[in-house]
Amino acid sequence: FTYLNLIFQIGTRSQVWKASIKPKIPKKEKESNFLERNKNVSISEEWQHHKNISKPFEDGGLEEFSLYNFTEKTANFGFNLYRKIAMTHDNNVIISPLSVSALMTAYMLAAKGETHRQIVKSLNLHALKNRVDRHHFPALFKQLKDNMTMNEELLLVQGTLSFIQKDFRLKESFLNLSKQYFDMEFLRVDFQNFTQARFVINHNINKRTKGKIPELFEELDRHNKLLLVDYIVFKGKWVYPFNSKFTEMETFHINKYRSVRVPMMFKSDKVNSTFDENLRCTVIKLPYKGKAHMLIVIPEKEGDYISLEDHLTMELVESWLGNMKTREVDISFPKFKLEQKYKMKKLLHALGIKNLFTRTANLSHLTDHGYVAVSQVVQKAVIEVDEEGTEATAASGSEITAFTVPPVIKVDRPFLFMIFEDTFKTLLFIGRVVDPTEM
Repeated sequence: FTYLNLIFQIGTRSQVWKASIKPKIPKKEKESNFLERNKNVSISEEWQHHKNISKPFEDGGLEEFSLYNFTEKTANFGFNLYRKIAMTHDNNVIISPLSVSALMTAYMLAAKGETHRQIVKSLNLHALKNRVDRHHFPALFKQLKDNMTMNEELLLVQGTLSFIQKDFRLKESFLNLSKQYFDMEFLRVDFQNFTQARFVINHNINKRTKGKIPELFEELDRHNKLLLVDYIVFKGKWVYPFNSKFTEMETFHINKYRSVRVPMMFKSDKVNSTFDENLRCTVIKLPYKGKAHMLIVIPEKEGDYISLEDHLTMELVESWLGNMKTREVDISFPKFKLEQKYKMKKLLHALGIKNLFTRTANLSHLTDHGYVAVSQVVQKAVIEVDEEGTEATAASGSEITAFTVPPVIKVDRPFLFMIFEDTFKTLLFIGRVVDPTEM
């Protein structure tokens, strides 16, 4: 069960306003035509095939910009953001690039001028800067979300909540756009009565994340004007679950000097895998129901996950997938649960989104209030991985009998993982497990 939320805090002059936002689109014929034009993008289950369907950008002109292009660009933004987080500490990491990208895409509707340009460039979408209007990327995100949420097997829920000080006004156009593109819900609260406001906010967040985020805010500022929360809930089920009867306590080697005992899952199965000779790592693909999968990257040597992180790009991921072969293997994989919370202002600033956090921020599409700036971005993510997937249920107890002795893949040292939705190669989550016994 995976979920995440993002909170934006907005400041006006001497006051601090908290916020987090995700916009949507108005009913212009231009945007309707755009959505209709992109509605029938060909979908391939083979990642390599998408390159033959989606025409790339070329300096000579905009041939086509599909969801494949959009998710590829924003996935690389996700890898860049992950690297910034990973550089700050050595422990477990879990983030959702999809939600960060969505939130930044939403801010494209609020921002103008240099503030808008920096967001577009950070998301690697600057090739389009002067070729599409500010509604195109939110329209693409809406199409992406609609495609995923209509997939009943994927069990992915994503949404945004906006808590507004009762006397704070947003522009009607922004309210309409944010509802149209991001299904944003707006709830009025009185931040002056911060005890009651905190209760209302935490209750609503807890309700929409199925009880997985019960107390997000321990305290609130009386000066808050706008607080937006983005959440994503993922309940992945393995296509081929592990048999809980075979789960045993085994040793996981954190480094040369430290090891821990962890519940290690086991199964014999036909698995897609490859070995990267250059980066000296094994990559395996475990499918979820609903056209999604987890990629697990296991370095040959303990501690090499740090150098692996430096090379992560969608091009590398696609090369791994293209080189995979199906083989019968014995897999030992630890059960784990990660829960991490990050303040992202400095991280996003390092990726080029600077004006958004200063008095030079231009958010005039959002409100008529002057000197509005984002003061902080907070993300919290949790993932649980067990025999059935990311949500525990009764195991079926099916067994696989191997007629030949299969090779062994034992994930008993720090590893990286990524969760992708297959249709448009969307990077939902990325993380690393250094110690499976720690949250």
